[in-house]
Amino acid sequence: MLQPYHRLAPFIQEYLYSQGWANLRQIQIEACQVVFETNAHLLISAGTASGKTEAAFLPVLTVLHDAPPKTVGALYIGPIKALINDQFDRLTDLLQQAEIPVWAWHGDVVQSRKQQLLKHPRGILQITPESLESLLINKSSELVRLFGELRFVIIDEVHAFIGSDRGAQILCQLTRLAQRTQTYPRRIGLSATLGDYALAERWLQSGTSNPVITPQVESGKRTIHLAVEHFYEQLVVRAKGDSRDTAFSPYHRYLFHQSDVHKCLIFANGRMQAETAIAQLRQMAQAKGLPDRYHVHHGSISASLREAAETVMRDPHTSSVTAATVTFEMGIDLGQLDRVIQLAAPPSVSSFLQRLGRSGRRGSPADMRFICLEDKIDTEPDTFSPEQIPWQLLQCIAIIQLYLEEKWIEPIYPTQYPLTLLYQQTLSTLAALGELTPAVLAQNILTLPPFHAISQDEFRQLLRHLIELDHIQRTKEGGLIIGLTGEKIVRNFKFYAIFPDTEEYAVLIDGLEIGSIVLPPPTGSKFALAGLTWEVCEVDPRGKTVSVKPAQGESSVTWNGGGGETHTRILQRMQKVLFEATDYRYLQTEARARLASARQLAKKFGLDKNPLILTEENYCCILPWLGTTAYRTLERFLNLHCREALKIKSVQGRSPYFLTINLGKCKPEALLTEIKSLGDRRLAPETLLKPDEVPKLQKYDEFIPPELLRKAFAVDYLSLDELSVNARKW
Repeated sequence: MLQPYHRLAPFIQEYLYSQGWANLRQIQIEACQVVFETNAHLLISAGTASGKTEAAFLPVLTVLHDAPPKTVGALYIGPIKALINDQFDRLTDLLQQAEIPVWAWHGDVVQSRKQQLLKHPRGILQITPESLESLLINKSSELVRLFGELRFVIIDEVHAFIGSDRGAQILCQLTRLAQRTQTYPRRIGLSATLGDYALAERWLQSGTSNPVITPQVESGKRTIHLAVEHFYEQLVVRAKGDSRDTAFSPYHRYLFHQSDVHKCLIFANGRMQAETAIAQLRQMAQAKGLPDRYHVHHGSISASLREAAETVMRDPHTSSVTAATVTFEMGIDLGQLDRVIQLAAPPSVSSFLQRLGRSGRRGSPADMRFICLEDKIDTEPDTFSPEQIPWQLLQCIAIIQLYLEEKWIEPIYPTQYPLTLLYQQTLSTLAALGELTPAVLAQNILTLPPFHAISQDEFRQLLRHLIELDHIQRTKEGGLIIGLTGEKIVRNFKFYAIFPDTEEYAVLIDGLEIGSIVLPPPTGSKFALAGLTWEVCEVDPRGKTVSVKPAQGESSVTWNGGGGETHTRILQRMQKVLFEATDYRYLQTEARARLASARQLAKKFGLDKNPLILTEENYCCILPWLGTTAYRTLERFLNLHCREALKIKSVQGRSPYFLTINLGKCKPEALLTEIKSLGDRRLAPETLLKPDEVPKLQKYDEFIPPELLRKAFAVDYLSLDELSVNARKW
């Protein structure tokens, strides 16, 4: 039997030889064997820079080369445009000697290039879920001609899709495409951070009968350099022209010196944090007479500026620093990075691993530094406030320890009631296929994998509601078509995306777009974008544009962002960090001192003995050590079941860390007893919503029947079982 290397297409062998590859990596050998010798789907889970992309594409390209299909032969679905652009460049280089075209299709690709694909559909199509939705609607009659011999679907960064509406949208799209073309391509999923292979395999297999094979490959030992430092927020006023280090805050000084390497990537949990960091670093460099090597990369930056940041980060000869949000967390190849810096705690272990994997390529150690910033809280000596606990520092340590000790990564569970997706796919199907009877429409929709929990009665309820809203109309023959109101929604390009859209204003300088902001500031005010400060010259509400000119000084505009769901295991490990005596070697001087003071505080007030702590007269706080979902459930239980019954005045908090309660006439013991009783009570989840409450959290929730929204919230956003289990331990 030929070895996998010798089974690859000749042009691939020549390319590998020219690149100096002596042999294939083990993950690539295993992937080739699955593709060449089975009909199974393939899940490739391996660390960043392990050769996952090649493991998928080398055998796929060989199959397409050996038996060329007459339509698009492989579909690559990526979560972001930047990743598609990166993979497009890599594949184009590989396929220079082959007759397999590669096409990128997303919002930034010119129309003429898309028309070429539509005229001559062959090779590999790289696309976002939103653009695929557009094809299913607008090219419905041409799907067989475009995809009639589709052999493979490659889904990159599957961990970013599993459990999300966007991932469920992909499963709907693949099922609909198979129904239209009667082709059943094999699926290949790629990920660097999967905690539960079985869950990912079930997701990848959804709607098909093929088994999924996940090669188990031993990864070599990896050297990791970690450092965690802590600072208190300090207001420093710098005189113009003052270049001394003391003219800048200790936090930004430390960030400046830590990023003073050839290539550094700074991860922020929100756009404003990224903008502020780069603005401060640029000011320090300017004050010291150093070159400007700073860039910003996030969703509100124009495509040209994002591409400029990607290009300079790839260039091995150019020294550069880029602050990014999740846009650089995906598998874009940035080449050799010297260091990754994380501002505050990442939201999850999965995110930590993705960001860590950006450095440490080509045999060098992975180097990641965490920097935590905290407001200093002044309290009376014998008074406890939960704000005195360094939550971000604890979360950094907990996330690191969960991975180092257990290799634990968050499990991701699919949404049971993805109602906003149900709405979109219902209208999308009618837009693509035209008039359908209610029974045929139900058959088309309810057989899509994400909707297995939706009953026929619930779907009928949705259809009746949409008819009332004129999003759907009944024909004289009894069929269903899109109504006039629904037509306006479907024909808007924003319909293709399942995630919420925001009305952003394009920011222009001399007519050139540099990015966008949500709320336009008044004329004459300043704001930060792309790491620079701009002054507003003119706002055009009708054209949704803001004309600006370069400016100096501080900015004032912010974006909403950051946050996310945090798993209970992280909170429980944070609790252990606070109460154990372990000295973590990666803690730097200030972080070590801050953790020691927090541990002294915890011991002084007995935080390990009671989850409910008195803070001042008539006030207490609860440290539940629960993840976001269980915390949300507890907060609602206190507000809807305890406040009136126990005469509590107010419940506030900082999710998922603590709740602060104005006890009013309630005794602390009575409150604790009530919470503990959860373990013995059988509350209906719907009782954790107000009688008239209709949570509208997703893009199309405003068009969903209220009773369905209430049920979906109770099932997917609350967890009485988890709260009850933990309440028993209190």
